[in-house]
Amino acid sequence: MKKILVINCGSSSLKFQLYNVENDEYTVISKGIAERIGQTNSVIKIQYGDNPKQEHNIYMPTHSEAIRSVFDLLLKGALNSMDELSAVGHRVVQGGDIFKQSVLVTDDVIQKIADLSDLAPLHNPAHVLGLKAVKEILPNIPQVAVFDTSFHQTMEPEAYLYPLPEDQYKRNKIRRYGFHGTSHKYVAAECAKLMGYNGKFITCHLGNGASLSAIDNGKCVDTSMGFTPLAGTIMGTRCGDIDPYIPLYLMKKDGLSIDQVNDLMNKQSGMLALCGYSDNRDVENGILNGDEKCLLATKCYVHSLLKIIGGYIAVLGGVDAIVFTAGVGENGWLLRQMLIEKLAYLGIKLDAENNRVRGKTIMISTPDSKVKVYIIPTDEELMIVKDTVSLANI
Repeated sequence: MKKILVINCGSSSLKFQLYNVENDEYTVISKGIAERIGQTNSVIKIQYGDNPKQEHNIYMPTHSEAIRSVFDLLLKGALNSMDELSAVGHRVVQGGDIFKQSVLVTDDVIQKIADLSDLAPLHNPAHVLGLKAVKEILPNIPQVAVFDTSFHQTMEPEAYLYPLPEDQYKRNKIRRYGFHGTSHKYVAAECAKLMGYNGKFITCHLGNGASLSAIDNGKCVDTSMGFTPLAGTIMGTRCGDIDPYIPLYLMKKDGLSIDQVNDLMNKQSGMLALCGYSDNRDVENGILNGDEKCLLATKCYVHSLLKIIGGYIAVLGGVDAIVFTAGVGENGWLLRQMLIEKLAYLGIKLDAENNRVRGKTIMISTPDSKVKVYIIPTDEELMIVKDTVSLANI
């Protein structure tokens, strides 16, 4: 039996899950989150097995102290000693065009992740801190980096290049990268198991952040997020694709700074701007209670999804299955219903009863539908722990 720790460092948080791995069976034995790192009211929430969640107020000025505190808590209920830990896997947001797959962590890998910080200024520096902190505490334990962007590195140049001067690509690395890659890879593989073959799939990772991917025989050929996670469909608080001149217009017209425009597009837009709610549960309740703004916002969301799905069908030359995953994708029955009704031209018929299921793997199209539609809950941590076991050779 092996124990593998999965770490996901955010700018001021650190999520973790500890797995028992035995005979290709992966069991979560502890999980939690360290929040408000760098603030006086920092806290760690941890759960051991099925026991109630615990909260510990611990001052964590940096990610190094956060990781040390997580290790201390794991020793109180999940590990007898740190020697039981076989490896650590890390989620890393941005791997640029350098990392096309998960890798064993070396000093060179850490430096390259740090060098990519301009492309993910809130996340990559935090990932570097996490990698260095684990190395400092456990210098001999293998670490593996799993990148959000690597699954999308199979895209051809016609899919990832922007029509900007070539110098911008070569010097500033401006291109489509895509994100949520670990999730798209996981649900596409699960869909292939359900279908019995690797076909033409469109995976829809719909959460507060949302992205879609066109996947052909297990290979990503296009994805909706771009240079940053701001691109693509409407999201909870992000605008998605808009006329690129709008930010410049706002800076000229209203005198907004770069930071103000960035905040507007990332935190004040999307569903929040359209109806006042960023949480799809609130939007769904609003529609059921006759809120016209919530209905219009959802129609806008559906319209943006339709354009991407239609485009991906053209790119793929057809589609065998559409997959919904992540918080909204797995639980937003009303959004799914409205979207699938618009896709009836594909020969999709909705199974209304199955569509009411939340957060469970299930086919929500009828058996006679020409295109199958599934809900498949994502499990990014499981993908990370599997890559960690494979690359660490344990």
